[in-house]
Amino acid sequence: MAALMHAKPVYVLNGPNLNLLGAREPDVYGHETLADVRRRAESAAARVGLTLEFRQSNHEGQLIDWVHEARDKGSGLIVNAGGLTHTSIALLDALQAAELPVIEVHLSNIFRREPYRHHSYVSLAAKGVICGLGAKGYELAVEAMADVLAANAGKGGPAAAGKKTP
Repeated sequence: MAALMHAKPVYVLNGPNLNLLGAREPDVYGHETLADVRRRAESAAARVGLTLEFRQSNHEGQLIDWVHEARDKGSGLIVNAGGLTHTSIALLDALQAAELPVIEVHLSNIFRREPYRHHSYVSLAAKGVICGLGAKGYELAVEAMADVLAANAGKGGPAAAGKKTP
């Protein structure tokens, strides 16, 4: 795992209902709150030399606006789109337009759940997917993002700024 200091933060975007973590279906999503998840992600970021913009919204348009913001102000995106994972082509379009590395994360294993949860639009824009490991998945996503950004920085060109190369 690469340790680096990145001038631009990694955006960690959380979708609908993730504000209810710890209270909503704890047998599926665990007992940790979103504040607990944030602390774990920020601790992992500090270990690998990254900073985070950690956000949550129940509104698709707000998530898309943040992806657009990250295009200029961020170095990468870690996304748990919640239920929008399975439905939002608009979010997929924004992620692809951002031209940043994306890591998708889910607390539960979406492939052991209802069949409609087995498809992810976010995955079509993602470098990798972490699911089923609870809040630990966010820590792993931060560590993986540090590795991706370090590898991109070594290549030069647009990838050095976190941008995808064609």
